[in-house]
Amino acid sequence: MMQRITATALLAEGEWTRIRNPSLCQDATASLRVVETLGAVMQEEENGLLIKGGMHPTAHKLFCGESGLCLRMFSAIAALWHEEIVLSAEGSLCNRPVDMVEKPLRELGAFCKTHYGFPPIRVKGPLKGGKIVVDASVSSQFLTGLLLALPMIDNDTILKVGNLKSRPYLAMTLKLLKDLGIDVRTEDYEVFAIRGNQRYIIGEYTVEGDWSGASFLLVAAALTGGVTVYGLDPDSLQADRKVLDVLSKAGARVEIREGAVEVETKKLNAFRYDATDSPDLFPPLVALACHCAGTSIIKGVERMVHKESNRASVLEKELSKLGIRIVRRKDSLEIKGGPVLGGEINAHNDHRIAMAAAVAALKAEGCVTITDAQCVTKSYPRFFEDLALLGGDINE
Repeated sequence: MMQRITATALLAEGEWTRIRNPSLCQDATASLRVVETLGAVMQEEENGLLIKGGMHPTAHKLFCGESGLCLRMFSAIAALWHEEIVLSAEGSLCNRPVDMVEKPLRELGAFCKTHYGFPPIRVKGPLKGGKIVVDASVSSQFLTGLLLALPMIDNDTILKVGNLKSRPYLAMTLKLLKDLGIDVRTEDYEVFAIRGNQRYIIGEYTVEGDWSGASFLLVAAALTGGVTVYGLDPDSLQADRKVLDVLSKAGARVEIREGAVEVETKKLNAFRYDATDSPDLFPPLVALACHCAGTSIIKGVERMVHKESNRASVLEKELSKLGIRIVRRKDSLEIKGGPVLGGEINAHNDHRIAMAAAVAALKAEGCVTITDAQCVTKSYPRFFEDLALLGGDINE
């Protein structure tokens, strides 16, 4: 949500947007860096940011770091500009596919070229609108960019979407647009009608708490004690809010009260869950399954292939070093709960693998060493500090 509101603040031409509770993890700062390059003016406040919108690029190269949302979303937004802009990436993002952006942008009147389907992405606008088909089988991030950018052009646009796999993330985008008064209509997420000549005026926006990061703390509580997490919206459209359902099914005590979510450990049993629409829950739920009696089954493995690492393979390989038996069967992982041993884990520069290993280690029979652990700064810079505050025995 931080990256989405950052993008809309850029598009609010000449208007100041005050962002409360901003995230400043690496992915979010990548988007802030991009909007500054595209012409936004930024001022820091206590507990907030001020952004003055306006597309007036000061350079024609946008550095998106390792943020997939930043790269794919801003490829559509950059295509509003009439001069060529190059979007580049680093690390594992260089090996994640972006070919889904080329054909739609061309059909909308812009120039677009990738490096054989991978970053960097070269775009040149302006977008002109029309009727096109968008493939959302790999990610909905580019579709989010189109939905944010296309209300700014002169003409109306009809998007027909095929193979959508990330409906909850798209629901977040649509809710934001509705809250900002932007007219985008959909027929069951298969067809989107976007009216042109609209304008963003935001004023003030508070970024909601992040269920993806919180899921690791909530699983940690289910394994080892109890925790109360503030700032989470129990009615959030974020896909990873489903972690509460899984924790309840596994046997943990879950209580939602005003302004807080509480989770407390109980006897934990194996569970089944389909993570197709919430792939970021795979790592914390695998950590949970390691300590559940019986064999847990998590579906949706194919959604983990094009992440910071091939998470299914990495989880299977690395957690086996701790004595955990993980077997892949077609599109699911089977995790047999049992004693977790000490050992050394390589996070493969994947923030969620590092956090999952740390959570699984909380009940390990020996010390667990995680190499490449600094990668948590991508989404949750304070993760190890917060885990230590909750009682985790952590040495860096």
